[in-house]
Amino acid sequence: MRGYRTLKRALLIINPVSGKMKAKSTLLDVVKELQSHDMLVTVAVTERRGHATELAAAAKQNGFDMVLCFGGDGTLNETICGLMADGSALPLGYIPAGSTNDFATSMKLPGVPVKAAAVIGNGTEHEIDVGCFDGKRFFTYVAAFGVFTATSYSVPQGMKNIFGHLAYIMGSVKEIGNLRSYHVRMELDDREVEGDYMFGAVANSTSVAGVVKLHDSLVDMGDGKFEVALIKKPRSIVELNKIVQALTSSNFENGGVEFYKSSKIKVISDEGLKWTLDGEFAESGKEAVIINIHRAVRFIK
Repeated sequence: MRGYRTLKRALLIINPVSGKMKAKSTLLDVVKELQSHDMLVTVAVTERRGHATELAAAAKQNGFDMVLCFGGDGTLNETICGLMADGSALPLGYIPAGSTNDFATSMKLPGVPVKAAAVIGNGTEHEIDVGCFDGKRFFTYVAAFGVFTATSYSVPQGMKNIFGHLAYIMGSVKEIGNLRSYHVRMELDDREVEGDYMFGAVANSTSVAGVVKLHDSLVDMGDGKFEVALIKKPRSIVELNKIVQALTSSNFENGGVEFYKSSKIKVISDEGLKWTLDGEFAESGKEAVIINIHRAVRFIK
């Protein structure tokens, strides 16, 4: 690991509408903090979906030494997709400004943008894994299907900004009355599992949608393995309450939640599943292959 006071050219990719306009309102303070750590900062404002990917992919060619992302999980996902597509392996820093910030929670980054910028200024490199979905899309912390996933792209942005992760919970509650399951078979490194599940997550994070919690001891973001969580459809309110308690406490011994580790997962379903990658919608067919790319990103913290 090495310090980053000597790094000069930093591309700061900002999503100005993330989380209550937090990024836009604190931009000047963030830039000032980064400059105090001997960084020459160039600000690039995203203008459309996928723009952060384009900016990150061109960063090395444009002479930058590092890429910084200032926004929510979706902007971070786009930025990492750009770095992965370019193959430049430029160091990445993250200043969270979204509504749930699952990745920031896992990395224990400050929620105050200026403090997160200071972490980057004083930071060192940590190599973390990245997920590849069906060989064409990347994700930072989770690929998921089922009850909580539809919520992440059906809840309006304004609601996310106001209520944060409560918006995800509220959106999910609307679905509880119509809970359904999906018949899924998963091929993991050391076993196959099959069953009817209302939710499935292939994660590299301690937090999913601000609701599903995994204890720090269960997650190593650079071990080459995903954490796989599968939740069966509850047969009663009592079972549902047990599942909710298990998810919020990381205690999976009471049943209803299955937990595995695997570096490669093949998912086969009776129907096409609707997936989300880091909270962003991703359509899939009846089969999906998810691969862990070991230590693919040099993350600064």
